[in-house]
Amino acid sequence: MPNYNALPLELLTEEFAKLPGIGLKSARRLAYYMISRPEEDVKRFADILLSAKQDIHYCPCCQNLTDQELCPICAEEERDSTVICVVESPKDVSAMERIGEYNGVYHVLHGLISPIDGVTPDKLRIRELLMRLQGGTIREVIMATNPTVEGDATAMYLAQLLEPLGIKVTRLAFGLPVGGTLEYADEVTLFKALENRTEM
Repeated sequence: MPNYNALPLELLTEEFAKLPGIGLKSARRLAYYMISRPEEDVKRFADILLSAKQDIHYCPCCQNLTDQELCPICAEEERDSTVICVVESPKDVSAMERIGEYNGVYHVLHGLISPIDGVTPDKLRIRELLMRLQGGTIREVIMATNPTVEGDATAMYLAQLLEPLGIKVTRLAFGLPVGGTLEYADEVTLFKALENRTEM
């Protein structure tokens, strides 16, 4: 079947399709949308995209993304710097911050251990975490990786690494969501809910 679209439009569609969660139909819609916008809007979009790529870097302390010397969380003096919450990605920091209840600091691994995908411990920001723990001021490390095979494997690996340091290592509890019903919960969720039950 011949392609009647202009080549630049097809190339733009292909680039949008490389984005996570964007299929070919959505990519084509985005491409047509961008072409329909005034040139100054497209230029502003391109400038913002390029600026974000150039200005954003890893926080030297927690490895979160920032455009400052330190990310706002590490720079906030009111934070409890003796508690570190270890997460997979910067998106997880945002999720934890939305709760508004956690007052410690973070460490972003930028991935999870997954030998099948070629992700070994040396490809994560584990060395930087260990360097942070050298000072002896950290009293707790919270493993907040997702409850997946990779998330559990990463949490277990880190817990074993930290055991000789004598630092308290905890894991987020997983189980039934608030408002959820037993009838629709899968077996793993029910097991985790039972395993992580608390005294009333």
